[in-house]
Amino acid sequence: MAPPTLMPNFSAFRSARAPLSKWGFQNTRWLEMTAQPIPFPEALPRPAPMPRMIRAEGQVRAGFISSARGTALSTLYESGGYRLKFPRGDVCEAVLVNTGGGMAGGDRLAVDLHFEGETKAVITTQSAEKIYRADGQGSEIDIALNIEARAQVTWLPQEMILFSGARLSRRFTVDMKAEASLTLFESTIFGRVAMGETITEGLFRDRWRVRREGRLIFADDVLIENNIAAHLDRKAVGKGARAVGTCLFIAPDAEARLEEARQALHEAPCECAASAWNGMMIVRFVARDPVALRRSATQFLSRFRNTALPRVWQC
Repeated sequence: MAPPTLMPNFSAFRSARAPLSKWGFQNTRWLEMTAQPIPFPEALPRPAPMPRMIRAEGQVRAGFISSARGTALSTLYESGGYRLKFPRGDVCEAVLVNTGGGMAGGDRLAVDLHFEGETKAVITTQSAEKIYRADGQGSEIDIALNIEARAQVTWLPQEMILFSGARLSRRFTVDMKAEASLTLFESTIFGRVAMGETITEGLFRDRWRVRREGRLIFADDVLIENNIAAHLDRKAVGKGARAVGTCLFIAPDAEARLEEARQALHEAPCECAASAWNGMMIVRFVARDPVALRRSATQFLSRFRNTALPRVWQC
């Protein structure tokens, strides 16, 4: 057995009133210096960008097929902290989970989903995705959907929240057949509005490309940089909005359902409008209050789809 360790008794030091030199401290100037306030610079330089090797790179690839029991998963690949979960239910519902809780500068996510003919699936997220402040490199999201004939795909993630200083570049690429249908909804909140945060710097770049039978039918680009709040305050841009949303519906009967969509928007608590052309329909939402936009979107999506939203939306 090792001998017991003898610990020094510092109580004498605490109770002593004699000079420190009595206890063996010959030079006490260093103690006096530590008691002085340390000046702190008003503005510190930004830290250098983090090395690429310690950033998060996630990837999800999945395939869906039609079976005797309905739509089933055929292939699945997951990496980098992203998972695709499937709650039990009457429909094929896939929930994209980010185990990291959000995305920081330099993080990347790639989602590649393939839907065979006759499949029906709903893709959503477990909660609102958070995009944190970036020091240098921004966050990147790439989403690719390949939809075969007579497949019905619904993309319904919950909100994306950009913190002040966040830098996000997102790209949607959709390739679909003429008989397929797609409902795609995305909403973005600029700043943590509930705590009074204003995005005075950052970047939001959003790029959508949809091809039907190989032909480009829809292209949408958004770029807001630097003082995002100031841009959104302009009347021609957002008129003070802090939340925006877009719903794109592409199907053989899209144009015929325009009036139905406008009825579903009736009494919505935020500004919204719908238009249709060339076999597709688009609905835009804009609001100062993110809660109002979520209520409007929930009301519209439930009425227009004639079914309840994914269960994670109700948690």
